Amino acid sequence: MPSHRRGRSRRGGPVALAAVAVLGLALAAVAVLVHGSSGTVGPVAHAAPPPAAAPAPPAGIADQASCPPQVSACVDLRTHQSWLQRDGDVVYGPVPFLPGADTGRRAPGPTSSATPTGLFHVQRKDADAVSHEYGEPMPHAVYFAPGGIAFHEGSLTESSHGCIHLEAPDATAFFGHLAVGDDVLVFS
Repeated sequence: MPSHRRGRSRRGGPVALAAVAVLGLALAAVAVLVHGSSGTVGPVAHAAPPPAAAPAPPAGIADQASCPPQVSACVDLRTHQSWLQRDGDVVYGPVPFLPGADTGRRAPGPTSSATPTGLFHVQRKDADAVSHEYGEPMPHAVYFAPGGIAFHEGSLTESSHGCIHLEAPDATAFFGHLAVGDDVLVFS
């Protein structure tokens, strides 16, 4: 009488052994894909790639990161955009403006109409100002730099003599928001 064993069977031979080997290799490959080549089980900390440098804003888009939070008015000469902020939060703008005619071509000075760069402070305000030097109206003027440089209502197609020309509603907003002593940053 044949003897019957209970439990493991010896059937399959080399084919079964090959199938087990392939299954083992597949599981090992999945483990490497999921856990990395270290072979550890569980979450594996991978070195993060170094942070990429912040890209420069596209042309025409204001670089708001260049204006510190304590500054009240920011002027980006590269993009011709200006904005008002409070504690680093933009509260108005960015809006288009037109700087002095020589801006970017000549240094500011007595014979140049370039808008000066740097950190300035609002010196005075005059809702109905008229340029003493050129006899031109400067509605809603907010003076902030030496030489009578101001934000004021003006043409966005005809350059100023160094001032920041704003459209009428924007000049009104800048005049209303800025107080004597507030910081103004002009940068390029």
